[in-house]
Amino acid sequence: MMRLIEHMIVIDRFTVSETQRVLVLRHGRFHAILGAGEHRLKRRGTERHVFDVQALRFVTPFEDALWRERPELAHAHLTRFETGAGELAVIFRDGRPAEVLRPETRATFWTDAGPWTAETVDVGETLAVPAAMARRLQRLVRVPVTAVEVPEGHVGLMSVDAEAGGILRAGLHRFWDVGRKVAVELVDTRWRTHDVTGQEILTRDRVTLRVNIAAAFRVTDPERAVATVKDFTEALHKALQLAFRKTLGALTLDAMLADKVTVDAEAAAAVRAEMAEIGIEVGEIALKDVILPGEMREILNQVVAVQKEAEANVIRRREETNATRSLLNTAKVMAENPVMLRLKELEALEAIAARSNG
Repeated sequence: MMRLIEHMIVIDRFTVSETQRVLVLRHGRFHAILGAGEHRLKRRGTERHVFDVQALRFVTPFEDALWRERPELAHAHLTRFETGAGELAVIFRDGRPAEVLRPETRATFWTDAGPWTAETVDVGETLAVPAAMARRLQRLVRVPVTAVEVPEGHVGLMSVDAEAGGILRAGLHRFWDVGRKVAVELVDTRWRTHDVTGQEILTRDRVTLRVNIAAAFRVTDPERAVATVKDFTEALHKALQLAFRKTLGALTLDAMLADKVTVDAEAAAAVRAEMAEIGIEVGEIALKDVILPGEMREILNQVVAVQKEAEANVIRRREETNATRSLLNTAKVMAENPVMLRLKELEALEAIAARSNG
């Protein structure tokens, strides 16, 4: 009988499950939000919208209108979060991160899917994500976080929207990705060696040769090194070129070859002072190689051969002179002592006799 009456007055009977909610509109106006159970509604002028609570968020074109027209109905079933400019919110569901709201964003969640809480983050002051928060957010699939790793022996120069943002030490750093461009430039702060190879030098005695210069250096002020010059290694390269082209050009070839591992102290000091102004410390500077043209090497080899031959002749003459002087001294002694001369004769005869008997 009841079903017949309901059919006559056009009433729908329907069931809402535990994971569903139904938004009811009567004649285009918000009427109710129905929870789990069996419900009856007049069919005429009624509009039903079914939602899955397990989706967590209440997403519908009616959202803003519902909060505006029926706030008491919205508060009874929904939880809303909103962020302002320069802040974001980490939404927690039962104490666990569920979503991150970007600045100037609002989101509505089904209250029965909670409980819900939020932690607001001021990204106007810093974009850095605390390590503890970063670990909690790892379980989320989509998180507006950018990670940058700075290796050992390096520092990272951070910029935010092309403005300097500080120095990052070695380690893993995370930043909120909220529309502001974060860039990190890595700078190696370890001791390194820079080579200037094939540098052509014209010596004071007009010999053209090539030298290889090596300089040890490290970055002591990364911000100044990057901001002052476009490429600090190129600046070091040019400083070494200019300083030693001038100083080595004032030396003769013999002077350069005599001590090629050392460099002019004044030139080295000038390079160190110039690099210190841009945050670079320069250590030892040395000439690694002095490369002569092929024909010059042949000439030097001939010169060395002649010098060695002359030294050998001097040694031979010295030995001959010493031998002659020794014979002369022996002759004088024998002339002054006939007995010694006779003994020498006997020694000679004895030696001859021994060879004859043999």
